[in-house]
Amino acid sequence: MKSGFLSSLAALWLTAVFASAVPTSEQPMPDKLDLKNALQFALENNFTIRQARERIKQQEGVEIEVRARQLPNVAAGGSYTFNDREISQYVPQSDRNWSIALQARQVLYAGGGVQASVKGARLTREAAVLELQGIINDQLLLVRTRFYTVLLDRQRITVQEENVQLLEEQLKNAKSRLDAGATSNFEVLRAEVALANGRPPLIQARNDFRLAIEELRQALGYANSRGENVTKVPEFLGSLDIGQPVEYQLPDALTTARANRPELQRLTKLTGAGEARVVASRASARPELDLIGSYDVVRGPFSPGWASRLDGWAGGLQMQWNIFDGRATAGRVAQAKSQLLQTNLSLDEATLAVEVDVRRAYSTLQEAWELVQSTGKVVSQAEEALRLANVRYNAGTATQLDVLTSQVALTEARLNQLLSYYGYNVALATMRQAVGQADTFVTNG
Repeated sequence: MKSGFLSSLAALWLTAVFASAVPTSEQPMPDKLDLKNALQFALENNFTIRQARERIKQQEGVEIEVRARQLPNVAAGGSYTFNDREISQYVPQSDRNWSIALQARQVLYAGGGVQASVKGARLTREAAVLELQGIINDQLLLVRTRFYTVLLDRQRITVQEENVQLLEEQLKNAKSRLDAGATSNFEVLRAEVALANGRPPLIQARNDFRLAIEELRQALGYANSRGENVTKVPEFLGSLDIGQPVEYQLPDALTTARANRPELQRLTKLTGAGEARVVASRASARPELDLIGSYDVVRGPFSPGWASRLDGWAGGLQMQWNIFDGRATAGRVAQAKSQLLQTNLSLDEATLAVEVDVRRAYSTLQEAWELVQSTGKVVSQAEEALRLANVRYNAGTATQLDVLTSQVALTEARLNQLLSYYGYNVALATMRQAVGQADTFVTNG
């Protein structure tokens, strides 16, 4: 399972990097938007994800810099001096001097510090890749949740519009019965009050829908606010309907989370990098041996011109050993050990936090499914109750209050069902993220 996860992680990272070469956040607002396209857009344009990719590039640069000590270092230098003849009279014809040198240096031994530094840089880069994976999981969960919120608020508008429509019909019926002398003005007044009370939830639902769109826009990283894009709202495709429930076993979920959560893998990599830093810090107290080769060209003894130059090769070994550095190395080693211990403590703390996160997500998913089951038949029952209340009211065996009460119960049942569907979809996505599973959009392509 772990190797498959790492393979998908690498594929995801490469796809994301190449896909994000030219961000599309300035493209026009689409006419239609479904969840898959929203997630794809966020993968390419979400600002948090893009910043994490840049941190990987930064760490790649650090790794290249550290690896440079494993390769020969070649440098060229030259000088030209001109001085008064009176000064150079003791050295005939030396008023003009020049030299050119080309030197190559290769580290042969540095107490293991070079290899340790390279290893630490590589592990830190791998940790940055895992950080990107964790950020992608978090941000795609955020996008998915906000997309579900848009669908929820859109359905809330529909429910509230239907509620207002039924209340308007109820008021119309009450007025007709008043004109026929079959009821009193009190029932008309009560129907008007009920209709007036039914409009604010509709207004609020419409505003919530507008705000949900803006929050989704922020999570997507959609930055185009020119022209018609300021007010254009796409048609959101999809629904909150759910199929068969997805079952998780808590022990298996905890095991999967410990193995797959990018946060834990990242800290494990940083622990290895910390160990390498300890080795690199100790290397300062050991001798360094370099292989040196050079080619020098200098001014000849008889003429400052190029024809009388002297040139030749030189090579040798150079060693440097800081026998006593005022305990600077000991201080660096102590710092590296402390950082390593802090990373280990962070790993233990993060492991506990992940376990709590999984338990919380597992419990929430159970609750969400139970709510779905409890609201499954309520809507049909509330619709039937309202129908019977209207029949009894028209037959004179029920009051208008019975009808209004049934109408309120139907609206509440519809909203509760919507909330249960929304809660289950969000809880399922949160559970996947908690155990370290990539978003289904990523895994299904």
